[in-house]
Amino acid sequence: MEEETTKRNPAIWEYESIDPEKAALLKDALREVRDPELGYNVIELGLIRNVQLQESRFLITMILTTPFCPYAPSMVEQVRKQAETVLDLSVAIDLKMDLWDQSMMEEGFDLDWGLF
Repeated sequence: MEEETTKRNPAIWEYESIDPEKAALLKDALREVRDPELGYNVIELGLIRNVQLQESRFLITMILTTPFCPYAPSMVEQVRKQAETVLDLSVAIDLKMDLWDQSMMEEGFDLDWGLF
């Protein structure tokens, strides 16, 4: 039987092509925001799907590991605050209800719970 391979579904940040250094600083800052249930940060989990510069503000597209995450308001606010400290502009969060799966995790990180 062939082993099924999981294709990576990485986040693609539009802002990385504009300012790769500041995008790297943003990633580092967002590593401080952890999902309290899983213990991984939002970058490792791949929850930040896109970062865009829109005229005088940034728009961060974010998803959650589960649509009914009880920590969603706190995590979204932490992401917004961390981003504003690095980006020096206002930040809006576009919270999508897209389904999360482990293929979205950062390269090198896997959930090894035996559930997948």
